[in-house]
Amino acid sequence: MTRAEEFEEVRPLLFAIAYRILGSVTEAEDAVQETWLRYAASATQPTSIKAFLSAVVTRISIDVLRSARVRREEYPGPWFPEPLLADPYEDPERSAELADSVSMAALLLLERLSPVERAVFVLREVFGFGFAEIASTVGRSEPACRQLAVRARRHMDAGRPRFETDRRERQELAARFFEALQEGDVEGLRELLAADVQLVGDAGGKAPQLSRSIIGTDKVARVLVSVFPWLGKIDVTFEPCEVNSQPGAIFRDRDGRVLYTLTLDVLDGRIQAIRSVSNPDKLRHLGPVADAWAVAREVNQARRPSHLAPPLSGWRATIGPCPNDSKCSGLLPHRQARYSPCSAIPVGTSR
Repeated sequence: MTRAEEFEEVRPLLFAIAYRILGSVTEAEDAVQETWLRYAASATQPTSIKAFLSAVVTRISIDVLRSARVRREEYPGPWFPEPLLADPYEDPERSAELADSVSMAALLLLERLSPVERAVFVLREVFGFGFAEIASTVGRSEPACRQLAVRARRHMDAGRPRFETDRRERQELAARFFEALQEGDVEGLRELLAADVQLVGDAGGKAPQLSRSIIGTDKVARVLVSVFPWLGKIDVTFEPCEVNSQPGAIFRDRDGRVLYTLTLDVLDGRIQAIRSVSNPDKLRHLGPVADAWAVAREVNQARRPSHLAPPLSGWRATIGPCPNDSKCSGLLPHRQARYSPCSAIPVGTSR
């Protein structure tokens, strides 16, 4: 086999490792490409191609993560991983660990770990590497790596939910959720949402977003029902699919461009969290990206006569009772500098 053929054989594994360490499709692809450049330029032939390239991509990912953490600390609003539709690496013996480790919830827990702890956890707990290989990769002793693994596992276990829902139950519940969403069925949504369900979005300051997360069955159900029927009226469509191995959907404008993704955290028979990613920088790997601000304006125009809707510029989204209309059920801006739960913007707005 040529070096290129050897590399292509392990490319799915390399991407899988890098994505779990970095939480970014773009950065993971860059790390894999850098790994190839180093391998192609190397004069030595390693005994184990898999071990050698896994070590290289891990070291590169650790370095990238160290610089990325500074940017994430300054990130406007909640930071979520870039949505991943399909994990290219498959291992039937570790399929459960692979699926769990790529979920939004797990990747957000991994953010609490140091870069080296995160790398050790990913290599050991997800991909089953031995401590000798891990020690060589991260430049620590085997006992130190064992301690890092224990500490990382303790942090991860503390943040994990007590009850898991099997794949079929998640899919059935998600199907009911999107059906209720399409029909604007508030009661149907309430039956599916946990009492402390959270609706939160990552727009990175580059798309309409909530000024804060929405928490609670009634509030989340009302906001969802107030927004999504109006999106349908301007030909926004959605495709239910798995996003980060969780039930979710991709929303597109009338031209088929990606507007945002939605993922559902399903545990103990209820939806615990609804997370949207609308930051266009995090959607480009999925295809052409829609102008979310243009969609927001179009929905607002469809929602109310233009003389009643003030301009979006300079307004900040908050959730509160509508002061003008007791029948109002969406999110429309009011002159008290509030958005009531009468807004027409995808998952709220702030700009």
